[in-house]
Amino acid sequence: MLTESFVSSVLGSEKSPNSSATKDAGIYHYEYQPLPGLKSSYKKSSAGTNCLAVSASHIFAAQADKAVVHVYNRDRGNQEALVPFPEKLRSLALIGSQDGAGILALGTEGGRLILWESTTCLVADPTSNFLLSGSPDSNIHIWSLPALLSFSSSVGNGCGQLSPFSPVRTLSNHRAEITALVVGHSSNSTNIAISGSRDNTCIVWDYQNGTLLHTFLLPATPLCLAIDPADRAFYAGYEDGSIKLVDFYKQASMSHPIYDPALQATPTQPPPSDRWVLPAEAASAALCLDVSYDGTTLLSGHQSGKIQIWDIAKGRYTSHLVDFGAPITNLYMLTPSGFLITHKPNLKVKNIVKPRYESSLNSNNLHSSNDSVVPESYSFTAQFASTLPLPRFSSRDLLADFDFALTHPSFPTALLEEGIAELAALSSPSSITSSALATANEEKDLEIANLRAQLSQARIAQQVYTDKALDLNAELLKRDGLAKAREKAKRRRRTRKFHEEEIRRKKAMGEDLGGRNVAMVGIEGSEEEDEEEGLSSSTNEMTESD
Repeated sequence: MLTESFVSSVLGSEKSPNSSATKDAGIYHYEYQPLPGLKSSYKKSSAGTNCLAVSASHIFAAQADKAVVHVYNRDRGNQEALVPFPEKLRSLALIGSQDGAGILALGTEGGRLILWESTTCLVADPTSNFLLSGSPDSNIHIWSLPALLSFSSSVGNGCGQLSPFSPVRTLSNHRAEITALVVGHSSNSTNIAISGSRDNTCIVWDYQNGTLLHTFLLPATPLCLAIDPADRAFYAGYEDGSIKLVDFYKQASMSHPIYDPALQATPTQPPPSDRWVLPAEAASAALCLDVSYDGTTLLSGHQSGKIQIWDIAKGRYTSHLVDFGAPITNLYMLTPSGFLITHKPNLKVKNIVKPRYESSLNSNNLHSSNDSVVPESYSFTAQFASTLPLPRFSSRDLLADFDFALTHPSFPTALLEEGIAELAALSSPSSITSSALATANEEKDLEIANLRAQLSQARIAQQVYTDKALDLNAELLKRDGLAKAREKAKRRRRTRKFHEEEIRRKKAMGEDLGGRNVAMVGIEGSEEEDEEEGLSSSTNEMTESD
């Protein structure tokens, strides 16, 4: 049976007396279905919006108005580390595989870690090649992750800029602060990103090309966004707690609506009927959203500390799930468990190593020289969660040699000797090249001669088969003619016999035989023809026997 759960965080430690929250808890792991209930909680955390990241083994929470990230171990269920930073953090994003080791991206007010600006939201695309950041100045920056993670000063960002710490491109169609940012689920080059702003608009982007695909005009400011698992629509949460559905396919178009050039230049206002409203007694600002695995249910976290359930198919509020007594700032749906076939990660991070803040890495003359900027004693620590995946070879000996070389404490002697022999053979390229060319030419000539001999034999065999086919056809025609002649003679004999019987009957009855001579002549003529045909048939049979 599939089990679906989510991780949510709250802001502040004050809890209402009627809430189901644990004392001093700030992060909750809650099972959504089949049996709703609290699975675990983590204490001493107060995370702001967009400041929660979850991996298979750890939870990262940037503390509100502090320059600190709390790291929680999901396996042990406790706080593992407290990581300080020189500036306050505004957003977090986990880059890479959600099941194994990944990279944590942080956005700060001063931008001295990875992004050199203040960010309000941060998100990575499914390919882990791009990082998108939204900022209060209404700009959205697209960053190249390979360039950001490179330690070489000679690596640019891939778009002609020398510094890898420059964005690939900047999207600047909004006119107010970016409040929310989500990315689609596709891994191809046509994946989309959706941004929400305080100018009461949501824009759909082709972020890899920097193209604006469509603009949606909303009646209020979208505080949070969530995208459908199939990228068919997105949902926006408003300050009054209502949810707005924006369906891409409600627009009349022969192709995909957001890729139709005829519709891209004209902003669209979704119909009022697609706005779902909370009951008056439950109204509270929606701070975070996420969609269930099957795309049929929407969960929303509110300022009141409640998590509400929405039925997407019916387009309405369903019920109240849980009350944590403090503002729900983040809501993260986990991958369901219970599948028959599951992918196990090869790497597992047992402990989080605190990063060492290198002031030299943030200096202004970081890329003034061509030297590498790899920090001293740089290391990465991880644990292999399973055996290493070995390549599939058809030969067992080859697999054994590879396994032996892989597990050897150093380079095996046989491998070194083989490499030295190859280097020695390459020391005289001229002689080797000439002999190799001569050998290749001889092999080519021999192959051409063999092909010509095979072609000649094939032509002879074809002529033989053609002659046999012609002989068989003539034989069949001859046999058909003999059969027809024999059938004709048989009919004549039957006719003669009939006439003879008729004459005998008339004699017996005493009838006039005036036409006897004519009948007898006819019969004699038939006998002569039968004799000729019999002679012809016997002659043909003799010819066939000869």
